[in-house]
Amino acid sequence: MSERRTQMLEAAVRVIAQDGVRGLRVEKLAAEAGVSTALIYYHFKDRAGILRAALEHVNHRARLYTEPTAGDPRARLEQMLLGELQDLPQVRETSVAWGELRASAAFHEELRSPLREATEAWNSDVAALVREVDPALDADAVAERLTALVEGLSERWHSGSVSLERARELLAGAVRHLSCHGSA
Repeated sequence: MSERRTQMLEAAVRVIAQDGVRGLRVEKLAAEAGVSTALIYYHFKDRAGILRAALEHVNHRARLYTEPTAGDPRARLEQMLLGELQDLPQVRETSVAWGELRASAAFHEELRSPLREATEAWNSDVAALVREVDPALDADAVAERLTALVEGLSERWHSGSVSLERARELLAGAVRHLSCHGSA
């Protein structure tokens, strides 16, 4: 990806995280990125193209801080999921933008397919680790529950409904309770 395109996508994520998808204006995006609106349209064609590319970029950013690095399968699973709940500017921004893009899919049909694909890929990554934790579990169902829990806890944290510490505690508890006799 070109440096200029990355610069525009970083700006798109910032604008979406600050103003929401409804607040995303091409003129504001261009100003935030330090480029012309013509260059935005050249790279993304239209607003829908910006949203699709921003969703792709958000997923790429999240992978950078959620890739598990060490430990047994349960520790790697917990590390991957808790990576989404960190009080770091880029994590918060990425998480808020993801939540905005997910919520906007109810109104922007063009986001539904890429969002579904991104969710399925995330669920698949989590399910692979769940299988390592306990092959007797229905890994796909557990992964879906865990990723939904992460998203819900993230939304509650960002909206002030739950503290970050409590969100992390609840998520870590769900991972700890994985066993062949039950599921998260």
